[in-house]
Amino acid sequence: MIVTLEGTTTSAIQRRLIEIREEGGVLALGRVLTLVIHTHLGEEEDAIAAANEASREHPMRVLVVSRSIDEIAATEEPRLDAEIRVGGDAGASEVVLLQCYGEVGAHLIGVVQGLLLPDAPVVAWWPHRMPEHPASAQLGALAQRRITDSARQEDPRTVLRGLAEGYEPGDTDLAWTRVTNWRAQLAAVLDQPPYEPVIHARVTGALRSPSVHLMAAWLRLRLGVDVDVSSRADGPLGSSGLSSVTLTRASGDATLTRIRPSTGLLQIPGQPDHEVALSHRQLRDQLAEELRRLDPDEMYHQVLEAIRISGTAGTSVPAPEGGSR
Repeated sequence: MIVTLEGTTTSAIQRRLIEIREEGGVLALGRVLTLVIHTHLGEEEDAIAAANEASREHPMRVLVVSRSIDEIAATEEPRLDAEIRVGGDAGASEVVLLQCYGEVGAHLIGVVQGLLLPDAPVVAWWPHRMPEHPASAQLGALAQRRITDSARQEDPRTVLRGLAEGYEPGDTDLAWTRVTNWRAQLAAVLDQPPYEPVIHARVTGALRSPSVHLMAAWLRLRLGVDVDVSSRADGPLGSSGLSSVTLTRASGDATLTRIRPSTGLLQIPGQPDHEVALSHRQLRDQLAEELRRLDPDEMYHQVLEAIRISGTAGTSVPAPEGGSR
């Protein structure tokens, strides 16, 4: 069911939500969080679809705040339109789409505050354009968890360095989420014989991808070795932009290479090559993973700190002097 309210207010939206629950038996009970999505007019539906799917694992209220870009907003009459979606149109959530015109878009806290679930954590997500400092943004200030996507920005590597400089507990980025399966597979490699220390590593992929540089920083941090980053634009890179990771040990190179969108080839000296799951996860799966934890992601923080200290998310990530090998 979709209910449309034009030229409305937050109070009127809240009253209509209560009426819908009373009339149709749609309950807010069991909602575990409020997800606030900040996007622009015309860009809402992909984010709503991902949130609806993620809500099957995390029942929640979804507030989608969309507004015109600043240049257009300056010429618009102030107005708030809303859509309330429940039932089959909202997955296991209830969705409130808030379309802000003109000056209304400059006062986002006032727009959403009365619609937050009481005594429930708030997660803010910027699926497209993101603020330079998420924790200081209006919606970020309300949230315990803030999700950005540096890969969708015009200059992802510069944005990644900015995230490193301005990190606050609760920040995370979907470029980091996209390397989860790679990290798991590489950790499993080191749990297998031969149990030798890694002496060098190499990450290959699209240099524009922040996931490539996050992976390199993670290897440097965890292994204390030099990590080279090299470009590869061909082949099935997947959403992470990663093509392959090579760990060099005394017995030779262990290499994980993406050979198909959902499959990787693992090559370890002395063992037969074998294929492993390296799924190309959809946006809904990435979002669901980030909603599983609302505490600060300390490893992400440490990886960003490694990037901040190195001063670059560039083509090579050197190991610290005296690092353990």
